[in-house]
Amino acid sequence: MPDLLARIGLLKARNFPSGCLLNESLNCRYNWTHMKKVKLGSLGAVVSRMGLGCMGMSEFYGELNDAESSATILRALELGVNFIDTADMYGIGHNEELIGKAIHGKRDEFFIATKFGNVRKKDDPTYWAVSGKPEYVREACDASLKRLGIDCIDLYYQHRVDATTPIEDTVGAMAELVTAGKVKYLGLSEASADTIRRAHAVHPITAVQTEYSLWTRHVEGDILPTVRELGIGFVAYSPLGRGFLTGSITKPTDLSDKDSRTMRFPRFMGEAFDKNLALVERVRAIAHKKGITAGQLALAWVLAKGEDIIPIPGTKRRTYLEENAAAADVTLTPSEIEELERAVPHTEVVGERYAAATMRTVQG
Repeated sequence: MPDLLARIGLLKARNFPSGCLLNESLNCRYNWTHMKKVKLGSLGAVVSRMGLGCMGMSEFYGELNDAESSATILRALELGVNFIDTADMYGIGHNEELIGKAIHGKRDEFFIATKFGNVRKKDDPTYWAVSGKPEYVREACDASLKRLGIDCIDLYYQHRVDATTPIEDTVGAMAELVTAGKVKYLGLSEASADTIRRAHAVHPITAVQTEYSLWTRHVEGDILPTVRELGIGFVAYSPLGRGFLTGSITKPTDLSDKDSRTMRFPRFMGEAFDKNLALVERVRAIAHKKGITAGQLALAWVLAKGEDIIPIPGTKRRTYLEENAAAADVTLTPSEIEELERAVPHTEVVGERYAAATMRTVQG
């Protein structure tokens, strides 16, 4: 009994939200069903304060488990997380199919965002190209609708900007999808401020999605000011630094040989890994003082940057989903934000966001 009471006391000391209940194994479960909803952009879209990124359920981050992934999507809805993010390239269609099956019968309870633009082929998984050609936009949308098993996509992003196709042509084709009732809102991913302005002039853009976290802050230059000026919402992907900022990755061997992070992302490679790990240790120390996890602190920081910023941490497991969702209840004071930003100055982060070839596809 003393051990049991001690463990309960430890959980209380970690300042978990009042909605936290203990299950039979004394793991913390978050059972509220009313996570705050906020406006995404200025055209009427409303989503949960935090979304769920589903990419890792189909590719890139190690072993897959469709049953657990589906359970995670449904658990998200129980927690009030209704904003689901996918793309046609994740698993070369597998991710959309997985989500389509998971949301069957509950489609109206979810806000589904998917993307086109990164062209891949099932018969040649190494093939990768970028296309924003109007005919491809229409073709990709129809294919996504079929895989998702829905009649209309809530938010349709251009995943990467096609340097060979004027953005006006691409967004013009996307606007036709809105007129046809196949898409409700339009978005861009990893677009520059100039591209955002040009696109918005063709058809109002609801959201721009770009990587943003404690160790990826380039959007604070001209992208965030631009979207705020135009009334566009901002969706922050990889707000946990692809898992590094959770503190759970302490050595390269913590990642499986099927995990692409040590092969495709320079911040996880060689000397950069050790130097970036030192930054994460600072996050862990501050989180420990506050009685929360490093991941929750990193998410709370993104949330504190503005109600128009929606983070979409990715996970394929319910346990991590619940931990992430609890970050929505964490409040940071101005002094805590300042301390955290001093601890993780962007100038000390080592390595590019992507390998050189992939970096050439991002404008933001």
